[in-house]
Amino acid sequence: MEGVLSGVLPQAAIAPQRLHQAMRYAVLGAGKRIRPLLAFAAGEVAGADLRRVDAVAAAVELIHAYSLVHDDLPCMDDDSLRRGKPTCHVEYDEATALLVGDSLQTLAFRILAEQKLADDPAVQLEMVRLLAAASGSRGMAGGQAIDLESVGKALSLPELEFMHIHKTGELISASVRLGALCGQPLEDEEMDRLLHYAKCVGLAFQVVDDILDAESTTATLGKTAGKDAEANKPTCVTIMGSTAARAFAAELHDDALSSLQHFGERAARLRQLADFITQREF
Repeated sequence: MEGVLSGVLPQAAIAPQRLHQAMRYAVLGAGKRIRPLLAFAAGEVAGADLRRVDAVAAAVELIHAYSLVHDDLPCMDDDSLRRGKPTCHVEYDEATALLVGDSLQTLAFRILAEQKLADDPAVQLEMVRLLAAASGSRGMAGGQAIDLESVGKALSLPELEFMHIHKTGELISASVRLGALCGQPLEDEEMDRLLHYAKCVGLAFQVVDDILDAESTTATLGKTAGKDAEANKPTCVTIMGSTAARAFAAELHDDALSSLQHFGERAARLRQLADFITQREF
């Protein structure tokens, strides 16, 4: 995935050099690549051509990287550390970081438009629509807006889940669906099973993030630990407590695995990713 991302990003020597250098800085060299891995694992379920999955995996990771760059800006979470190194606006400057996010987002859609990703053009158009919906005001950006509005407020668990499903879960679901759409058509019931899996692991991902933010160190996380508590943000830990949050993540993990039983060994990678997402310590 690192090679694919390096290939789709503009080379640092191409003008405007500083912007292109910053784009590569923000994307390459770190990150768990959970969303691309989910796209590949879902593509395996559908027997997808890996070259097609390369493109959609790169697109979702570029959207994710852009969201992190903007999330770290002073007007958002105002963080100085991401993936173990200075955030983009610290390493470069705030204006450049803003343009990096804009450029990564548009590059993601250019990738989806330029390459043949499905035999049916209508399916490829649906891929573009899916990523746009997952990224926008009714997906990731909307979830971030709710997050900013929730600082200092006491949210109920359903309200917190709603925020997490949008801020984190929508792009994770899009990763799974896009990977599957690169392959042979699945029955509606099969796609529903994959989407249920994605919803569970997407929410579990954020629950575990909340736990790690409360319990891990900055050196372990590669980003500033304790930021949620410092900013007085509602989290699963503040609402449920650590023990209950861990039990909730385990419950989501089991629910995700149960939705994959139909697929047998084709879903082995998806099962492994559910394990990693809920059991990670970094």
